[in-house]
Amino acid sequence: MSERAMSAPAGALEAKRQMEKSFRIKGIFIALMSGFLYGGYTAFMTQGMATGVWADWYGPASTLSAFALVYTLSSAGAAVNDICSAVWSIIYAAIIGRLGDFGRSLRSKPGKILIVAAIIGGPLASTAYVVGLQMAGSIIIPIAALNAAIGAIIGRIIYKQALSGGMICGIVVCFGAAVLIGSTGFEGGVGFSATTIIGIIAGFCAALGWGIEGAVGGYACSMVDYEVAIVIRQCTSGLINGVILVSFLSLIGGDGIGSGLALVGQALVDAPSIWMFVIGGVFASFSFKFWYKGASMCGAALGMGCNGTYAFWGPFWCFIVCGLIFGTEGYAIPWQGWVGAIVMVIGIVILAISQDRASRKEA
Repeated sequence: MSERAMSAPAGALEAKRQMEKSFRIKGIFIALMSGFLYGGYTAFMTQGMATGVWADWYGPASTLSAFALVYTLSSAGAAVNDICSAVWSIIYAAIIGRLGDFGRSLRSKPGKILIVAAIIGGPLASTAYVVGLQMAGSIIIPIAALNAAIGAIIGRIIYKQALSGGMICGIVVCFGAAVLIGSTGFEGGVGFSATTIIGIIAGFCAALGWGIEGAVGGYACSMVDYEVAIVIRQCTSGLINGVILVSFLSLIGGDGIGSGLALVGQALVDAPSIWMFVIGGVFASFSFKFWYKGASMCGAALGMGCNGTYAFWGPFWCFIVCGLIFGTEGYAIPWQGWVGAIVMVIGIVILAISQDRASRKEA
């Protein structure tokens, strides 16, 4: 055999490795963008839930019950955002010519997997996250960021994705950075009250739900176009959250089964606040589909580690939108936030390098 013939397979393997590396780098960028955009979604939803009819509901003259103020309104806020995001996702999919695949994908096995993932990560996890923020403040952000570790473990167990010691170290560093950012929630003498503990538990529930959704949804997205996947996700989440969950919460809160639906209906036609939810819905649409796409391209551990940067981008966007634009006090970013952001970048770099080494070893 000639030397030229023997060198061909080696050249082909190197080309394949470079192509996989380029694909993974693109996935990392997409996953990082999902965290950045999630911060925008958080900020506009937060401001929306403090404006117009929402200000009346949360104000001193509110006629809502204590249960409704914490749980039903949290679900209603997530529902309004998901409905706006679903409408935008449908319009965008129609513009780019992908809406025709919606029905076919919905009936497929990956489509059904996405529906289950959307129920877990949408109505359940998102509502738990809003409840946690209201009851415990920003300290639940690092707890919710545990979704990266949960997703990595699920990816390892179910899909046999590589999870090296270096990747675990990167996840721990990212979580430590999120803890540093979230520690500002205890400034001013705030301690572990009963309300705080309930909020922390809600944060853990959000982490579990998003961990499952990120791993399972990312896997399904490798078989369903992510532009179609986000339509399935947001439509499912908006429908379940806006109809079933708010009705269930208003029923167990003693306010009547139609009370939650009435709140969602009033919020959808409230001019001072709805435009913020519309903008937040656009951010949410791109954030979640980039989350799915990024995890499918670079693996659950690395994809969700990159997405975990929302622990910094959330407070950052809130500072810009709520603090600077709308003049609301209390959104300035202390030094812990900036240091935490640098530490998180280090953690993501460790994750990326470890993922690359694990892929080379596997190859």
